[in-house]
Amino acid sequence: MSGEPSSAALAPQPSPPSDVVGLLLKEQLITEAHVRHAQRVQAKLETPRSLLTVLQDLQLVSPEQVRQAVRANPQSMRLGDLLIDLGHLRESDLRAALAAQQASQGRKRLGEILVESRVMSEHKLTEVLSDLFGLPLVEPRVADIDRGLLTRMHLRRAQDGVFIPVSQSGGRVTVAFADPLDGTNKLAADHMFGGNVVPAIARRSLILEALSAFERGLRSVNGPSEHTAMQLVVDLIREALASGTSDIHIEPLAAGLRVRFRLDGVMMEHRDIDRELGNAVVSRIKVMAGADIAERRRHQDGRIKFEDPQTGATADIRASFYVTIHGEKVVLRLLNRKTELISIQDIGMGPRMLERFIGDALDVPTGVVIITGPTGSGKTTTLYSAVDHLNTPDTCIVTAEDPVEYVVDGIAQCSINAKINRTFEETLRHIVRQDPDVIVLGEIRDRFSADTAIQAALTGHKVLTTFHTEDAIGGLLRLLNMNIEAFLISSTVVSVMAQRLLRRVCPSCAEPYTPSATEIRRLGVTPQDLRGAQFMLGKGCSACRFTGYRGRICVFELLVLNEMVKDAILNRRTSYEIRRISIETSGLVALIEDGLYKASYGLTSIQEVLRHLPRVVKPRPVEEIRRLLGSLS
Repeated sequence: MSGEPSSAALAPQPSPPSDVVGLLLKEQLITEAHVRHAQRVQAKLETPRSLLTVLQDLQLVSPEQVRQAVRANPQSMRLGDLLIDLGHLRESDLRAALAAQQASQGRKRLGEILVESRVMSEHKLTEVLSDLFGLPLVEPRVADIDRGLLTRMHLRRAQDGVFIPVSQSGGRVTVAFADPLDGTNKLAADHMFGGNVVPAIARRSLILEALSAFERGLRSVNGPSEHTAMQLVVDLIREALASGTSDIHIEPLAAGLRVRFRLDGVMMEHRDIDRELGNAVVSRIKVMAGADIAERRRHQDGRIKFEDPQTGATADIRASFYVTIHGEKVVLRLLNRKTELISIQDIGMGPRMLERFIGDALDVPTGVVIITGPTGSGKTTTLYSAVDHLNTPDTCIVTAEDPVEYVVDGIAQCSINAKINRTFEETLRHIVRQDPDVIVLGEIRDRFSADTAIQAALTGHKVLTTFHTEDAIGGLLRLLNMNIEAFLISSTVVSVMAQRLLRRVCPSCAEPYTPSATEIRRLGVTPQDLRGAQFMLGKGCSACRFTGYRGRICVFELLVLNEMVKDAILNRRTSYEIRRISIETSGLVALIEDGLYKASYGLTSIQEVLRHLPRVVKPRPVEEIRRLLGSLS
């Protein structure tokens, strides 16, 4: 009858290669001929069996070879498919578990659902995964775990990801995970423990029980000891320095304190601190920073000179205490001189732009050099690179900063302190009496500081300073808007450098990338304009914490004031006209063009360029920008 299924339709159908079988093919442990043979055998079986099981039964691959392949590629495996291939799970059970997971809107993990539905016992699941991935099987008990490890843990994140540290040896921390296949949990543990994590596996229920016991213990403590708070502060700073963090944020919430690190310009959660311990931590930081420990109603600032007794690493740290409705928020800005104070040759300018900056700006004996950009764009690093270049035995350099962010031998640095009436205005009045060759002003903040910089340049001094503006032309226009006479600006300002920081593509996982039509349109260029470019994008790996980026690079816009630009300022031309004249006559390369230039060498991504750089001009072709800036290769 036409309505009845045929015998061919009733026969078991061979399954397509699974994740594990595909992996075995990729690793050349089996061949396509082996797979076809196993599929023919599988189709004849009365009892359904997975293709991997058939391959093993035919002795075409051994269980040890399967384990080796899976251990070499752990992130490419899906738990459900893996359990089916190994014969521990039926496809119907997996479909039901996936449906339950979808109904929970992703709040429950697959392994958790399999245990709850009694498809697999928790003990069996952890045993299978331990054997397959070669991970130690542990049973965490909070009483057996070093409390120092537990206090380094971000409790809420550990509870969400179900993992816990269990031991430490030789600087490496063993962490037990309920789901060893979840890369985000491994990444979170790396953040907490400095990247030296040895993964282990444990039953989910045991991990949650240990975490709950630790949380109960925190709540029952009758006030933390000073030693505990001191050690936690040292650990936080040490971990931040090790990871390259620029800022530590200790933020009061309704239930406790949250610690976040700013890494490569992006905020990332690090750990939680119990509220009682958190109060002691904030007090300890105040003591270290020289702030008033009894004052909790007003904002405060301070400074810490940190030296790690274990590693010898040092850092200048700027501390800010900000009063909120839940308590004081602390931000620690880490200024590690060894990593931040870099040579002018290494700040990332194109060869020809660097040559012009040194020759036409820094080596000019008098005049004002302005470095401009928003907060967090690396202005201070560039400023001190320039100061370091000028710091010679025959040059007298005097600074006025609020506060001093880098301590440099050989120059007279002054940190503003309004508490003792050492104000910016008072300091600027005295600075020219110190017989300086070079004056460094931390920032032009008002008409008075702008006037001081102009007058110092008129009397034959070299002045380096920073400014908060969008681009180089904006720096000139803001001076005009501060009612500084146009003829004074044109006769004293020798150059304006605008800059931004973009995330660097991770070299460990960078892959060639072709910009989409939308990205090309947003850049304002044509595909022909991008000829010769080699764009890259990181796919994400453990080295970059699966972000695709590691570290940052700076992009610049250098405006050197020639006679035509000075004439445009004197005539108060618009920003558009000054920019056009600068591009045509002084070799100005816009921020968007320098970003495209760096992206064309694969140093940063098109996405970073579009996200962070102002698009005030149509970029020129990549080949022309490379001609103007020189080759980076």
